[in-house]
Amino acid sequence: MLNVSVILEDSAKRHSSKEAFINNDFHLSFLDLNNAANKIANGLKRVGIKKGDKVALSCINTPQFPMVYFGILKAGAIVVPLSILLKREEVAYHLTDSDAKLYFCFEGVPGLPMLEEGYAGFKAAPDCEHFYKISAKENKDSSKDLNTLNSLMKKESSVFETVETISNDTAVIIYTSGTTGKPKGAELTHSNLLLNAILSADIANTQPEDTLLIVLPLFHIFAMTLLMNSGIYRGAKSILLPRFDPETTLKMMEKHKVSIFAGVPTMYWGLLNHKDKNLNINAIANNLKICISGGAALPVKVLENFETKYKVKILEGFGMSEGSPVVTFNHKENIRKPGSVGTAAWGIDVKVVDDNGNELPVGEKGELVYKGHNVMKGYYKRPEVNAKVLKNGWLHSGDVAIKDEDGFFFIVDRTKDMIIRGGLNVYPREIEETMMQHESISMVAVIGIKHEKFGEEIQACVVLKEGKTITENELIDWTKKRIAAYKYPRVIKFMDSLPTSATGKILKKELKAYGN
Repeated sequence: MLNVSVILEDSAKRHSSKEAFINNDFHLSFLDLNNAANKIANGLKRVGIKKGDKVALSCINTPQFPMVYFGILKAGAIVVPLSILLKREEVAYHLTDSDAKLYFCFEGVPGLPMLEEGYAGFKAAPDCEHFYKISAKENKDSSKDLNTLNSLMKKESSVFETVETISNDTAVIIYTSGTTGKPKGAELTHSNLLLNAILSADIANTQPEDTLLIVLPLFHIFAMTLLMNSGIYRGAKSILLPRFDPETTLKMMEKHKVSIFAGVPTMYWGLLNHKDKNLNINAIANNLKICISGGAALPVKVLENFETKYKVKILEGFGMSEGSPVVTFNHKENIRKPGSVGTAAWGIDVKVVDDNGNELPVGEKGELVYKGHNVMKGYYKRPEVNAKVLKNGWLHSGDVAIKDEDGFFFIVDRTKDMIIRGGLNVYPREIEETMMQHESISMVAVIGIKHEKFGEEIQACVVLKEGKTITENELIDWTKKRIAAYKYPRVIKFMDSLPTSATGKILKKELKAYGN
């Protein structure tokens, strides 16, 4: 038997009264967290959730996230974490595609209002039989149509015998998109997640006396594995912040004596450039022992200036949702190379190959591929895609890289059109398909353009239908209402035509040259 929830059960025994999570004035011990997860597991069993059923979860960074996450795992079910930014149609797609039987949703997120109109009438995901609202105001749910997390837990026992699962059973389905536009669910096993949590704890040298600050969203694999799961595994304390802003983040670092911080490059940019004379920078620096960066390339100048100001090393790595996520990393005890994503992590083989899968010599560009304990089972219900991505155990990342003579990898390009805005993956096809629904648009191509803060910004190159007019702001506002906030284009370029090849393929490289 192997279930990721063993990390919580173990820490509840070894560190029972120790604080596991702090969110504002809410302090939750490891024992209380485990008891709450047991109550949720009992509640799930009572309403008919069985081993292998999928349970979706939309929740901000509050203690309810780990409560529900581990409750689902204990029940033998599969967690389907969803972004809190998804809108009505996007939520419906994820619930239907994952075959979710039950949905937990934190009040106030965009996906909730559609359900408050009457969940039973929400026909877009008819197979999702149960809905529970995670309420910020306990026991004050006035809705007649919705159950709350509290009502599910009420009167349930805090003792639960974890449903037996094995290492290769799916634990989490985490959604990621591709060039086909529609998000795909990567199936991560109990073994994938457990070994990656142990690996992450080793990379950061996380100890029970450490304090982690979690401002990265827990529904994302970065925070889920490298912070939440690794912190619980080692019995460390975690401070939860629902959203990032430099001032609050730095104040929490100072107040709670944070020793481990992980973020995307835009966060480091924001922390570096924030000016507040009331902050004790020396105190923050003295407490920090390690920082971790991922999600996008961290500019070398930002890395160097941050390390100088806060007197701490930033470790960069490469990961993917499909890799649970850690693939390569710079290690604190070894030489680091700024601009590199480091060397292969423990138990993982990484190489750079040509189009035929042959390994390339040092210094030559090719596709980065990897295999090991971190590789997903595959995309849920996507056998054709799996055949292309998973070949003889090697996962093909779609990223172009080089390997140097010391075994360090450098990501130099992407074979996909994916845009990385502030560490979040944005996929042009999905935006294009949405914008093409506008009555004034004849053709649209979405690209990433360089941006000082976000790394890349989203630009839509638009050809209007003859006789139609619309302003840039009107089109941005229209699109903003239909897709998640991090996806909509901030820049619109109106064009008479789009450059195409002889076969009619839009030449996005030319558009990027024009956009930059």
